[in-house]
Amino acid sequence: MNIFIWLWLGAIVLFGVAEVLTEGMISIWFVAGSLAALVTCMTGWTLGGFSPEGTQVLVFALVSALALALTRPLVRRFMTRPHIPTNSDRVLGMTAKVTEPVDGGSGSVYVDGKTWTARSADGGLIPAGTQVKVEKIEGVKLLVHISEKAEVVK
Repeated sequence: MNIFIWLWLGAIVLFGVAEVLTEGMISIWFVAGSLAALVTCMTGWTLGGFSPEGTQVLVFALVSALALALTRPLVRRFMTRPHIPTNSDRVLGMTAKVTEPVDGGSGSVYVDGKTWTARSADGGLIPAGTQVKVEKIEGVKLLVHISEKAEVVK
């Protein structure tokens, strides 16, 4: 039996297992190319001027590239998930009041009816009572910076 039959069967299994273990359509195109090369190997078909092994490698490369080119845009459209905002996203860009001094490590702010732990975006100290703007969320902490019209509210 031709050793290349086993080679292409192994490639199909290897690329198939890699596809199952990864999340984002990485090697399915190589499974198609390996399958086409296996069929080429089993039928003994060759291109003029190429050895049987060279023909198989060429078929593998062409079918893999063609499968990638034809299906990648479709796969990308189905794999891209839209960003679904959560309740916490609503505080982004809002003005908050510092309730405990905020620095590069920790502190607290009050925004949207809730108290959040916060860090200063630039690492500087922001005293209690200062109005800040929520820049982004990292985990459960808000990153804040002093708003343009900052004032200390007592």
